[in-house]
Amino acid sequence: MASDAPKLSPARILQISWGYAPPLILEAAITLGFLDLLDAGPLPIEEVATRTGCSVRGARAILNALVGFQFLTRGDDDRFALTEEASTFLVRGKPTFYGGFLLHTSRQALPNWMQLKDAVRTGRPPTAANQQETGEAFFQEFVADLLTLNFRAAEVLASAVLPVPPDRPFRVLDIAAGSGVWSLGFVRRSPLVEATALDWEGVLDITRATAERFGVTSQYRFVPGDLRTAAFGEDFDAVILGHILHSEGAAGSRELLTKAFAALRPGGTVVIAEFNPDDDRRGPLLPLLFAVNMLVNTDMGDTFTVAELRTWLEAAGFADVRAVEAPAPSPLLLARRPMG
Repeated sequence: MASDAPKLSPARILQISWGYAPPLILEAAITLGFLDLLDAGPLPIEEVATRTGCSVRGARAILNALVGFQFLTRGDDDRFALTEEASTFLVRGKPTFYGGFLLHTSRQALPNWMQLKDAVRTGRPPTAANQQETGEAFFQEFVADLLTLNFRAAEVLASAVLPVPPDRPFRVLDIAAGSGVWSLGFVRRSPLVEATALDWEGVLDITRATAERFGVTSQYRFVPGDLRTAAFGEDFDAVILGHILHSEGAAGSRELLTKAFAALRPGGTVVIAEFNPDDDRRGPLLPLLFAVNMLVNTDMGDTFTVAELRTWLEAAGFADVRAVEAPAPSPLLLARRPMG
């Protein structure tokens, strides 16, 4: 008698085996200018190849693959055109461009991942991006392309924390500020916001450029330093840890939360943006993958559940822990330093 049970298939495994291909194909298409060119209108393979200085053979392979990924369409006249998704998110110069993140795939992301087996055996990364001697140059190139990814979440955060209009200057500390995107949401919301951006000196060059781009430099104070050793100051209304704790490990994260508590005025708010797996660590997939990314890129980094962060926040003295839904990998987590 035939079984009604579905037959096992290796199709999913075979699909996963090519998992490295999509980001590399997109990186090549963006870098070589294919998508920027096609944003002006549909073109045949030969025209794309000629205008980008590429071979017809190479252009054909990339363009057909992008049709398969549904980032391009190909008409009956064999002219290729961008889908709405590609036009919105993968064309350089647009405010919604997300492709910058992909441009770091081959040169910055993959080299450490290629040594994953050794990192699993030893528990140590090939190089630690969260150490200044190896990480400053890495983040100097990387953080500017994270601005678009976090921009909308930063605006949601500012609206959840900042009263409008504030009745006095509102002081924000952006720890390991990077592009400055998390504090940018605050300073753009009110001229009474005063932001202090703390990061390595080389990375602060990017923070300054962001502030200048948005015309808010006068609202910023730029403080070079390492988050582990720098004095944070005090009497801030908000302290932001935007995608920082995952690089510091459990012990380092608890120390940062203690420092953040001391830096806040009574009633002030700490903000955490992270990649949070479920409490049983069975999903979602992105935080689980990001934990492996921390294995190959940091000396102690990991991803943490909301329950773990809540425990650490309360141990540091915080109260009223709450989640705020935002266009981010996980909800933003807020907590308050009690009055008195």
